[in-house]
Amino acid sequence: MSESINRSRRKLLEATAFGLMAAQLGAAPAFAQTNAMKRVAPSAGSFAPLKRINAGVLSIAYAEAGPADGPPVLLLHGWPYDIHAFVDVAPILANAGYRVLIPYLRGYGETRFLSADTPRNAQPAAVATDAINFLDALKIQKVLVAGFDWGGRTANLMAFLWPERCKALVSVSGYLVGSRDALQNPLPPSAEYPWWYLFYFTTDRGKAGYAKYTKDFNRLIWQLASPKWAFDDATFDRSAAAFENPDFVHISLYNYRWYFRLEPGEPKYDELEKKIATFPTIGIPTITMEGDANGAPHADPKVYAKKYIGAYEHRNLTGGIGHNLPQEAPEAFAKAVMDVDRA
Repeated sequence: MSESINRSRRKLLEATAFGLMAAQLGAAPAFAQTNAMKRVAPSAGSFAPLKRINAGVLSIAYAEAGPADGPPVLLLHGWPYDIHAFVDVAPILANAGYRVLIPYLRGYGETRFLSADTPRNAQPAAVATDAINFLDALKIQKVLVAGFDWGGRTANLMAFLWPERCKALVSVSGYLVGSRDALQNPLPPSAEYPWWYLFYFTTDRGKAGYAKYTKDFNRLIWQLASPKWAFDDATFDRSAAAFENPDFVHISLYNYRWYFRLEPGEPKYDELEKKIATFPTIGIPTITMEGDANGAPHADPKVYAKKYIGAYEHRNLTGGIGHNLPQEAPEAFAKAVMDVDRA
């Protein structure tokens, strides 16, 4: 067998392994780009005064827009971002008649734990349960759910753990579902390298470094994950206020350390995590999306397309769109939400 064939096979194996790890970890190269998008300048927009509701173990702060009797849409942000990832998506959907709900995740912004005794746990099942508790508190039976990064992972989990609560799904970077067992197998160095921050967080030095340089670290992640997004200081600072939550650093670290069994999780989520670890298929209408300039690790859509067994479409965006797709291409994201609603 020739050396060139060997090199090609190694590249294919590395790409496949990288794609599977990306799809499992929930951090989110894509294939042929089909939808060209004009770059959107960072917005100075803001939300109406936030609302608050007790839901499960949290007092959740959230933005709301649109008519109270409109079809509900739940938008979920990721790390290290906040609700302002949807600041330009919300008015588009609200003007189309949707009731738009955008909660701060546990450990972000004005969301707080109700008790000092509650474990500051960020395992996937806990964060997904927060979303269901939020819907219960608002007495919303069924919702269209959309998100990216941690929010995309949570949206996927909701879609197969509680399909009766989800009308349709929009997920940036696709099937962001992971398990501890799946991540124990090492990958080739080139596939491991993009996850540098994950390995940093497993060390005492990383824990101390992230606590000391939280905003500097998060700004670097923004730049690496969206290398063509020309956000300004005001745009970053608006979101960086969410990182001042007293639980933000611990929640952020816990999420990644849990995968490596460095944080215990809670027994009450064991059954949910067992189901998550089977990587179930999703049967509700779904649109997945990817930007052509996503600098964060993410899977090729061909890796995860078979996980969506209902009405399904994947959309690739060109024009320098990075990891924070809703904020960088709000019109395209909002359109996906409205289109999947009609699927």
